[in-house]
Amino acid sequence: MKSRVVERFKFEAAHAVIINGQAEEIHGHTFRLEVVVEGPIKSGYIMDFLELRAIVESIIKELDHRNLNVLFENPTTENITLWIAEKVQKKLPEDVKLKRIVLWEGDENGVEFEF
Repeated sequence: MKSRVVERFKFEAAHAVIINGQAEEIHGHTFRLEVVVEGPIKSGYIMDFLELRAIVESIIKELDHRNLNVLFENPTTENITLWIAEKVQKKLPEDVKLKRIVLWEGDENGVEFEF
């Protein structure tokens, strides 16, 4: 049996993605993030929801209401998602692993990575 915890978040940010060497007009999104971690059940839980929420919120606060072009060479949804994933994985307890991460750029467009 696999055991997972799922948490959802949102943040607001602006970006101008570079496509074929050309930057788009800067525009904003409400980004929606889903983080799924996997680990053994100890004392009845995998990890405390509040602990996972604190980890992720400490990371996305660096992105919230920011121009992402200042933080990323090319702020594609893929690049943003991988950046978040790397930071989340480093902060998780040793026996808990990042399993899946999904970042939605608005309501219709998103990327998903499984680890």
